[in-house]
Amino acid sequence: MTFAARLVERAQRLGKRIALPEGGDPRVAEAAGILSYRGVAAPVLVGADPARGTAGHVDAEPLSPLQRAVALLKVGAVDGVVAGAVHTSADVIRAGLKGIGLRQGVRTLSSSFFMEVPGFRDAGPEVLTFTDAGVVPAPRPRQLAAIACEAVRVRRLVVGDEPRVAFLSYSTWGSAGGRSVEQVREGLERFRELCPGVVADGELQGDAALVPEVARVKCPGSPVAGGANVLVFPSLDAANIAYKLVQRLAGATALGPILQGLRAPVNDLSRGASAADIVHVAAITALMAADRERRTPA
Repeated sequence: MTFAARLVERAQRLGKRIALPEGGDPRVAEAAGILSYRGVAAPVLVGADPARGTAGHVDAEPLSPLQRAVALLKVGAVDGVVAGAVHTSADVIRAGLKGIGLRQGVRTLSSSFFMEVPGFRDAGPEVLTFTDAGVVPAPRPRQLAAIACEAVRVRRLVVGDEPRVAFLSYSTWGSAGGRSVEQVREGLERFRELCPGVVADGELQGDAALVPEVARVKCPGSPVAGGANVLVFPSLDAANIAYKLVQRLAGATALGPILQGLRAPVNDLSRGASAADIVHVAAITALMAADRERRTPA
């Protein structure tokens, strides 16, 4: 069973309501039909609000469908929101931050992509986490550490395995220098303070992070040892370019950007998403909603 199929199977047990504020797009309409027919989630297609206000006063600007969807999430009328097939990532992020806000203790909103890639190590197809490919353009060391911690938390929920984290760079263990390398090293140090016990290493080049034979040469004794499944990129440029290249050249399935750090699940899509991608991100959103429910005191 593929990763995407397992997501669907798990979401089918939850009965969550997922708001889709872009129902006019044929991909979203198709995804809504699949979600309903297969029982993955109850899709709630959210349209425009002609006017809003209180005590007879009508605001000058009605709520957009995206804003309405987030408002429904805030009051508990739905369990999650999936958008981005039409809206830009910036639109979705702004709506989430303004309407829901960050979870207590979180200072940096970030994102992860779940990349189901063809087998390239001894096993078959694998799921890799690419972070942050959607939100923070030039993360500082403190932000890199926080992004990685959130990626670990979300991966445990969504994939269910034990994260092995690689902080990526153009250098491996001091093979090159530069300000970017120093920031990655500091990010790893801070991550180890925030998430003790999680296997992590850096700075590592991509091959040293992913290929055991290369790791034995470039970084012998590395705790990651070429087995990384969470890749922490030094910048949004690097992460976004990498995920699109892997998706298009290696035929990987890319699910996301999954937003990390909001009080309730609002998840983004690539505007190139297919109906199947939307279904699978909705399934992830349902899993995140169930996790939030478990963590919220009665």
